[in-house]
Amino acid sequence: MRLYVGNLSYDTTDASLRQAFAAIGQVSTADVVTDRETGRSRGFGFVEMASDADARKAIETLNDTSLDGRNITVAEARPRAPRDDRGSRGRGGSSSRW
Repeated sequence: MRLYVGNLSYDTTDASLRQAFAAIGQVSTADVVTDRETGRSRGFGFVEMASDADARKAIETLNDTSLDGRNITVAEARPRAPRDDRGSRGRGGSSSRW
């Protein structure tokens, strides 16, 4: 199960995020989302737990607890929107007003 982790400190790394969740169960992946241009954390990330039971336990145990000085939000991640829907909001294109 894939988990959303919000309100991360800018000091949180993939490794420290993995370590926090590894205390609950086996972590498949742990990624802090970073800005493409600056490389700085965007303040959220995703963790994938090996089992749904461990993921549910992580939500119950780690939601609203402190990680690197900030109280984090842990919830089940929503599925990604299809690629076509993500880039279509107000970006150029040819809109004919006449």
